[in-house]
Amino acid sequence: MKKIILILILFILQSCQYFERSIPSEKELLKQKLKDINWNQVDEYPTVIECEKLTDVAQRKQCFFEFLTTTIQQKLSIDTLSVLYPELDTIEVKVTVFPNATIKFEPQFPNDSVAYDKVKIDSILVSKLIDFPKINPAIKHGIAVKTQFILPVILKRE
Repeated sequence: MKKIILILILFILQSCQYFERSIPSEKELLKQKLKDINWNQVDEYPTVIECEKLTDVAQRKQCFFEFLTTTIQQKLSIDTLSVLYPELDTIEVKVTVFPNATIKFEPQFPNDSVAYDKVKIDSILVSKLIDFPKINPAIKHGIAVKTQFILPVILKRE
């Protein structure tokens, strides 16, 4: 009987090693988590109040971009850009939405475009878009993040 108990105790002690697992360090866990994150995508795109009622991610994104493009076009439609540059029908605008919900607009020009006064166009753009509606920033893992995108804005509608 003593032999059976001794064998049983040895078996139990030996089997405990199978349950031991090494616990990864915090640094290893952080490295793995950072490697798993896709840094080129956000969980939620920036949004405006008008689009927040939508639950579908694709519709919400589309609503946001349509709102942004339409609002910029409306604000620039009563502008001197079409008078100063009648040949300019579309302008690309780089929009940056910061985590603190501030917005920055920058006109984008092709490298070979020397016909436009970039400083003047930039100042007109900034002055017309200064009172832009509030945009909520994009969200990545529960944290507000900076996003940038380029929108083609049509200046002339015929």
